[in-house]
Amino acid sequence: MRKYDPIPLKEIQKARERIKGTAIRTPLVKLNVDDTPAEIYLKLENLQPIGSFKIRGACNAIRSANPDELRDGVWTISGGNHGQGVAYVAKQLGLDCTVFVPDFVAKTKIAAMERMGAKIRMAPFSGAGDLVAAWKKFFDPNTYRDMKGLFIHPFSDLKVMAGQGTIGLEILEDMPDADTVIIPYGGGGLCCGVASAIKALKPMVMVYGCQPETGAPLTASFKAGKQVAVDFSSSFVESAGSPFLFPEMWSLAKRVLDGSIDASIEDTVSAIRLLAERNHVIAEGAGALSVAAALTGEAGSGKVVCVVSGASIDMDKLVKILQGKIP
Repeated sequence: MRKYDPIPLKEIQKARERIKGTAIRTPLVKLNVDDTPAEIYLKLENLQPIGSFKIRGACNAIRSANPDELRDGVWTISGGNHGQGVAYVAKQLGLDCTVFVPDFVAKTKIAAMERMGAKIRMAPFSGAGDLVAAWKKFFDPNTYRDMKGLFIHPFSDLKVMAGQGTIGLEILEDMPDADTVIIPYGGGGLCCGVASAIKALKPMVMVYGCQPETGAPLTASFKAGKQVAVDFSSSFVESAGSPFLFPEMWSLAKRVLDGSIDASIEDTVSAIRLLAERNHVIAEGAGALSVAAALTGEAGSGKVVCVVSGASIDMDKLVKILQGKIP
């Protein structure tokens, strides 16, 4: 098993220089709701050029490579947002790009990757009897033995996590008196990168991951004091939650996170609607998950920063949510 120490602050600071001109510095704004358990702020990564934070890690990983590594292009495996990040940077640099995606990925995300010139290859998940085995196989680069070029892992990669960690630098620069930061947990790269930056600079700031109740192994693992698997039900919250944690990511997450908060699907839907109505912000399920978690009150009071990680939601699902339905 690969093991990671917290991402060094110097690596995160170097990443900030590499991603300039590709990723933007996103704003930190107050949630326009008064009756909340805390003073809630939004780190709007949904405003990145690709609609998610993934552009940071993808850009840092690719721009860290030497020309020989990039001769045959780049490829990745992704639930959609990371694939968009890799495709976006590849297009900037004139590189060939291939993305393997599970067959349930939102059409919005596939269309976006194709617009950026990525070649899409589908990985069958529908009807998979053992989801844990299917996910492990999907995220294992050895599954794709015919691929050439530089592989950019969506989360289990030092350079990718360092790129995501630049969010933590920006949060503390814009709000040095933040009490808590809540971050959606999918594969773990975003959480571990951001938490590494925050704990290096201000270790007293509490940092929580968050997952949907339909698949929350991070919370279960913190409660058990060891990595555990959980029952999993698929939902429209595609980029967060799972039946299990990747061992190397749990090994790092338990060192840099203070815990995990779950949010129900109903509360996540309400958070998406609240963001649209009060802040005129579009968020996908995983993007609104941190806000839903903050609104439970489990993160405490004070100044709570929610990373709104992305905006890639199918329009038909968004319409249903705005109508008060669960897609």
